[in-house]
Amino acid sequence: MQRRQIADTDIYVSPVALGCWPLTGMTSLHVTVEQSKQAIAGCLDLGINFFDTAYMYGANGESELYLGELLKARRSEAVIATKGGLHWGGGVRVHDATPKTIRSECEESLRRLQSDYIDIYFLHAPDPSVPIEETAAVYRELRASGKIRAVGVSNLSLEQTKAFNEVCPIQVIQPPYNMLYRGIEEDLLPWCLANDVSITCYWPLMKGLLAGKLTLESTFPEGDSRQKYPFFHGEEFAKSLAMVDKFKQIAQDVGRTVAQVVINWTIQQPGITSVLCGAKRLDQVEDNAGGMGWELTSEQLAKIDLAIKQRGTPVIKSAI
Repeated sequence: MQRRQIADTDIYVSPVALGCWPLTGMTSLHVTVEQSKQAIAGCLDLGINFFDTAYMYGANGESELYLGELLKARRSEAVIATKGGLHWGGGVRVHDATPKTIRSECEESLRRLQSDYIDIYFLHAPDPSVPIEETAAVYRELRASGKIRAVGVSNLSLEQTKAFNEVCPIQVIQPPYNMLYRGIEEDLLPWCLANDVSITCYWPLMKGLLAGKLTLESTFPEGDSRQKYPFFHGEEFAKSLAMVDKFKQIAQDVGRTVAQVVINWTIQQPGITSVLCGAKRLDQVEDNAGGMGWELTSEQLAKIDLAIKQRGTPVIKSAI
């Protein structure tokens, strides 16, 4: 089974991870508890040992609770990443990265996960009311205590990342990244390569846009979070689907799905350690797992890169 090292730690993860946000059904439709648990339970046997969750995944921490229940018996085989600094308050997301809150959320995450350690603990997003150095200090404290094995940050700018790293060395970052959302290549990615910091990116399939299953007739009903993103509408949507259509022949040539081709392209990019693929059913996990364990050829990669270039730079809305 493929495993990749997180920075200079003794943590090794699969190139494809399970992104656990969809399992809660908060912005995805037709999610059931039974199917969510089946998706988690099937990962290890499919070669996926990396699970990415957060304190605020689920109105009441359901994502962490599911992982704790289903992975307890095989905890040593699993790498669990979770995040602090965001929680729900009155139905809206609240940024709170004060030391007190980070400590409290970390303890609650440990209880939910039924574990005495967290493999990777991320700052979910910066809190504009708290100096990043203060938040970094509590992460350094938590790592020194042994409650977390590695430190990560998510959704930070390069400047914020550097400031955090000065106080608490970072082993991994978690930004959005995919064929169309490539801003990190300008700043964060070079910095990570120069400083031996791993990247575990989310949105590799851009919320299904790059999975090869959507058409111009696809609609997104009320409650589906894709409604709010401009790249699922109008000309932007059409351009992206035309690009994805060009991948279908490559997928046929290698005996893979379009989603697996896109995932494989992503995990072959310099600096990318693992990609977080969201799923809410076992069949989706199986499809995602098929994106690793093989490699696109240089010729196939060149064809994909040309199609991306021909598509042009998309209009993207911020992830957080």
